[in-house]
Amino acid sequence: MMIIRPVRLEDRAAIVELASKTGVGFTSLPQNEERVEQRIERMLNTWHQHAQLEEQGYLFVLEDTELNKVVGVSGIEVAIGLDEPWYNYRVGTTVHASKKLGVYRSMPTLFLSNDHTGYSELCTLFLDPDYRHSQNGYLLSKARFLFMASFQDRFSDKLIAEMRGYSDEEGRSPFWESLGRHFFSMDFAEADYLSGMGKKAFIAELMPKHPMYVEFLTQEAQDVVGKVHPQTEPAAAILNSEGMKYEGCVDIFDAGPTLEARIEDIRAVRDSELWPVSIQSPVVSQDSPVYLLANQDFLNYRAVLGQVSFEAQSICIPAHVADALGVKAGDVIRAVTLFPKENS
Repeated sequence: MMIIRPVRLEDRAAIVELASKTGVGFTSLPQNEERVEQRIERMLNTWHQHAQLEEQGYLFVLEDTELNKVVGVSGIEVAIGLDEPWYNYRVGTTVHASKKLGVYRSMPTLFLSNDHTGYSELCTLFLDPDYRHSQNGYLLSKARFLFMASFQDRFSDKLIAEMRGYSDEEGRSPFWESLGRHFFSMDFAEADYLSGMGKKAFIAELMPKHPMYVEFLTQEAQDVVGKVHPQTEPAAAILNSEGMKYEGCVDIFDAGPTLEARIEDIRAVRDSELWPVSIQSPVVSQDSPVYLLANQDFLNYRAVLGQVSFEAQSICIPAHVADALGVKAGDVIRAVTLFPKENS
């Protein structure tokens, strides 16, 4: 069975192995065991309430319980930009006009911004390519929403998710080549690695502070501003379906789009409900909707997918699902349909 659970220190080797499969541009999961171990320890300190606000974050793993194998990872940072500046580019407009000459020109412009300081962030979503089937990607991504729904007081009201920007099969980023390379004598892959090692603010501080005209970039670079990496398109589609939208901010390195929403407006948060558990085989048909199910145990959070039925004031789940969630009859779980279109 596939379950979502909090990360453990013994998961670090599996996470480093996953990191080896991500490719260039996945800054939040560097292939560095020491860095991964530090990240896990910070997450555990958060769960045990030993971390300051600027250090707080959560990391979940997707486990194949039949093989006892970690096959995916996803995370949430509680409040970004509090310990070091959080940079992105806001795509705006600059107008050049002369009434006397009859000239009026509006130009898209990149403004260096710290607008998302203090927001919570969805991050570090990666699923082993061998497990990209059976709705595993949806579980890995959306289980975080039920966690936030149950423990909203631990997060900001506003949420972002940075999507990996476009780079080619050799790891070359047109945006970096047209802009970033002029200020740093390094390849995009090296800059990306340094960013993943926690040096993003240091690099960003060397970026130009004045607005940059998009039309000064190469056409190839202009074409990828706000464009998602092909491997990240499914993840972006999942977040779009839940109500997260691109509002004009992009990454300073690869120009990948930043998706934004208020947590309370996310479909899985807004529409999820709490139900007492009844342990019995649910009466379902083959085309009955799949539900995202999660317990209410902060330290031992679990989430799974399953088909359910409802009777009186309870939700009916089979025994193996109850065991996976660590709940018994009468306990309360949170449930929501996996897909928005199946919500009544």
